[in-house]
Amino acid sequence: MVKIAENRYGKSRVRLVRVKRQGNWHELHEWTVQVLLSGDFASCFTEGDNSKILPTDTMKNTVYSVARTSSAACIEDFAGELVDLFLKRNPQLDRVEVNVSESPWERIVSGGRAQPAGFIQSSSELRTTKVSSKRDGTIGVVSGLDNLVVLKTSNSAFTGYIKDSLTTLPETRDRLFGTAVSANWTYSSANLAFPALRDAVRNLLLATFAEHKSESVQHTLYAMARRVLEQIPEVKDVQLTMPNKHCLLVDLSRFGQDNPNEIFVPTDEPHGFIEARVTRE
Repeated sequence: MVKIAENRYGKSRVRLVRVKRQGNWHELHEWTVQVLLSGDFASCFTEGDNSKILPTDTMKNTVYSVARTSSAACIEDFAGELVDLFLKRNPQLDRVEVNVSESPWERIVSGGRAQPAGFIQSSSELRTTKVSSKRDGTIGVVSGLDNLVVLKTSNSAFTGYIKDSLTTLPETRDRLFGTAVSANWTYSSANLAFPALRDAVRNLLLATFAEHKSESVQHTLYAMARRVLEQIPEVKDVQLTMPNKHCLLVDLSRFGQDNPNEIFVPTDEPHGFIEARVTRE
């Protein structure tokens, strides 16, 4: 005897660009949306009965339709609107999860003035959120950022580690430290000033990375997460993933030259992978 233990389905990579026009002043957002539905779908699997299945194409169209009427200025609020609508229209659902990533666009500044309808995308960083809700009204909001590429040229060391017959890495008290930060943090409520909190979290992560006297990637990762939790009470936990993007010192001695920690070759394959979730006790 077998049964469906759990299942969900949905639509991924629903991409949209939204322009809100207020006279000559335009607001631009580029979002990529994923919708995931969980509920009473067993009969579809076991009997081929699609009577409780909302087509994924309808999910895609719902994203576009809500975007047209939405007043949401941030991805958290937009995801919340989608979650509420899917639950309202589909009584067979137990849970809805909406994931949204945003590619940030900045205004072009020309002649000292921000252009009202001109934008530039200068970073591959993404803003992210996951908003989920159950039929009983339990709502969770996890926001984050992905591919925040940072590097520091001082206050980074790596010493005192295990050395065995296969260890070739030399100890150093002065190395370049580069990484592409992926961060997720859980909010304590679904009704918060998300844009301001996102900026605050990001600024603390960046400031701590730059200022911290690092003994390892792990050491700095913990310091970054701890500072967010100490200063932003609306955040319950922080998860950080920080691959170690190596910059290797080039040996110039064969050319009769020294290299006082100035010339490096960047490489990200293979790279170290460090991840941790830091929470309140």
